Amino acid sequence: MPISILPPAPAAPIQRHDEDSDDYEDQFDLDGDVAITDASSRRRAKPIITPGEIITDDPQWMRGHGTTISPTHPTTIHSTLFGTLSRTNKLLSITPLRTRYTPSIGDLVVGRIAAVSATGKRWHVDIGAPLLATLPLSAINLPGGVLRKRTAVDELNVRQYFVEGELLVAEVQSLFQDGGAALHARSLRYGKLRNGFFLSVTGAGGEGATAAAGAGPATNTKGVRAAGAMGGGVVRSRRQMFTMATAKGGGPLDVVLGVNGYIWIAKHVEPPAAEARGMSISNMDESVSAGIYSSQNDDMSPETRREISRVAGCVRALVDWGVRVDEDMLGRAYDAALEVEVQDEQEDGSENTGAYVGGEKGRKVVELALDGIV
Repeated sequence: MPISILPPAPAAPIQRHDEDSDDYEDQFDLDGDVAITDASSRRRAKPIITPGEIITDDPQWMRGHGTTISPTHPTTIHSTLFGTLSRTNKLLSITPLRTRYTPSIGDLVVGRIAAVSATGKRWHVDIGAPLLATLPLSAINLPGGVLRKRTAVDELNVRQYFVEGELLVAEVQSLFQDGGAALHARSLRYGKLRNGFFLSVTGAGGEGATAAAGAGPATNTKGVRAAGAMGGGVVRSRRQMFTMATAKGGGPLDVVLGVNGYIWIAKHVEPPAAEARGMSISNMDESVSAGIYSSQNDDMSPETRREISRVAGCVRALVDWGVRVDEDMLGRAYDAALEVEVQDEQEDGSENTGAYVGGEKGRKVVELALDGIV
């Protein structure tokens, strides 16, 4: 039978974002800022833009972050990121849906040792940023609290302090021109982490989380009100390191909320100097720093392990449902998790000792935690 050759189907038209349409103008207020609406309305009004997509070909607009100009058509602006479109006056930029942590001076971060330099003068630390941070040997406390210049012997013994894979909490001290960060752990609150559980969460962090925290309550697509965040994540608060009391024999737990999205939940250990003698500037480093570089974990009861798991589940639930993570909200979520467990025990008629906080149970926990927040 004869073969008929049909002409090819016309190519699908490239989707353009018409900034002159009413839907586009509704995304911004009269001052050119993003309209303050609930999270679900923002998602409906601001469609997702993919890399390479044409944003506009109107010459009145200027390209900003996440955009580029076509080499053949200088007035055509293309997207280079996957995210949403934002406008500041005549400047168009793309806000990515997910970004890596951007260090800022003074941030409290939890990191993992990625490598030890060949010279022995510094460690390279993964803090979730585009570049590895550096921790100089001169930026840590020596065992015994000795204050002296670091020598060649200290450089040879650098692996006695930190080795690859170990976790630590530190503070961002300075920034380099390429965006890298230099850390320090001179305070007694900082140093090696042990006796606990490491948790990495996604969401806004650093400057983005700080700005989101003051945006007011919102409602996400799953029906749970998010406390002022466009996405869940750790936000800067008054205290990033705190001790929270737990129930059912778990004892107190130490929680470290790293601004970079790395979280550490550990068994609380009282400093020995607080029991032996009074704290003072002269004896604090000598009495405490002797064991801060130990890699041996202490014995931990099953009750403490269960409550650590419960707190970690509360953190995951808050992030999954788009709620900020700070000391106050985490305490509310933990109390709500205990209340939900009691309700489940009454409904099932049997004692439920599980600490799982996820799925439908996680939704109930977040709703109870947000109850009463205006």
